[in-house]
Amino acid sequence: MTDKTLLPAPLFGPEFGSYAPDEVAWLLKDLSAVDLEADIAEREQQIQSGRAHYAESLPIEYQPDQQYQELFESVLAQSAPRLATAVGLITELVLAERGSDIVLVSLARAGTPVGILMKRWAAHTYGLNLPHYAVSIVRGRGIDRVALEYLAAHHDPASIVFVDGWTGKGAIARELAEALDAVARQGGPRFNARLAVLADPGSCVTDYGTRDDFLIASACLNSTVSGLISRTVLNNALIGPGEFHGAKFYSELAASDRSVAFLDAVGAEFGSVSTDVVSALPGLLASDRTPTWAGWAAVDKIRADYGIESVNFVKPGVGETTRVLLRRVPWRILVRVAKALDHEHIRLLAAARGVPVEVIPDLPYACVGLIRTLPTDTAAERGEA
Repeated sequence: MTDKTLLPAPLFGPEFGSYAPDEVAWLLKDLSAVDLEADIAEREQQIQSGRAHYAESLPIEYQPDQQYQELFESVLAQSAPRLATAVGLITELVLAERGSDIVLVSLARAGTPVGILMKRWAAHTYGLNLPHYAVSIVRGRGIDRVALEYLAAHHDPASIVFVDGWTGKGAIARELAEALDAVARQGGPRFNARLAVLADPGSCVTDYGTRDDFLIASACLNSTVSGLISRTVLNNALIGPGEFHGAKFYSELAASDRSVAFLDAVGAEFGSVSTDVVSALPGLLASDRTPTWAGWAAVDKIRADYGIESVNFVKPGVGETTRVLLRRVPWRILVRVAKALDHEHIRLLAAARGVPVEVIPDLPYACVGLIRTLPTDTAAERGEA
């Protein structure tokens, strides 16, 4: 076992991030002082050309205008009960099947608010104080091995429950399983690769609160609903041997931070949805939750129908479509219903960026974002998960 004293220490708020120190321990290296942001179009071209991996830099943080901020508040108020129900169901499912002696490990950053909400549900309902960490996973490069060493040195690897916000086509679920298998094959500890998510519209995991493709309000914003933390960075010039993957703390955005407000709005609904959760849990536990990977098949069909070179340019689901508009170069947006409330914010972002929206009535997701293929000098495409 790795000597604990040789491993880096976690980061905590308020020195790193806006979450309280007892809500999450960040297994990350602080890169706040490093200039990593690049113009979205320039960054996209670097990624698509293969000259850079998406995790080596950061997109410039999107700062919403007043209309979009007001829409976020409205979306949060409307969706909080549904979010609370999904939080309750996934937490109860995990506790029922894995026991109460568990450690929540969120995949930063989309998983972090979900991990905190699961931690809050366990405390609210059972008085449990579940440990909660946030770690980095990078598509194509795996999960942070140093973070895994830290977890194994401090906890039973069998007790670790990995948490994310939602699934799209399932790229991260596959990445996690492959990375953990590789660790075990190489003589490391065996972690359980079952990923717990609020929403699994792609049918990629067995542990979920719902398989509906619905709006999770934390997908509407970037760092300002994720503890003011950037997406994670894996850049060999900045991350050396024995160091965690990195991230930035955008303390300068504190005036716009909605991270704790989001958690509090959802947590305030726990009492009112608890009866519904208790009623729905037996059915969820007894159901056949075997992943069908239907989402991946649907994405492959969309790729073929639109003549898109790689599935990495097809981002299904409300959360992934939002990400395309916030930090990629979008080509077009596909929606199942023209004016559904769950993607009102997406239509607003698409209009602001001049991106066409097409209605596809038989679309298997509520919406899908398609990334524009840019002229490059190589076909080595490494899209963002």
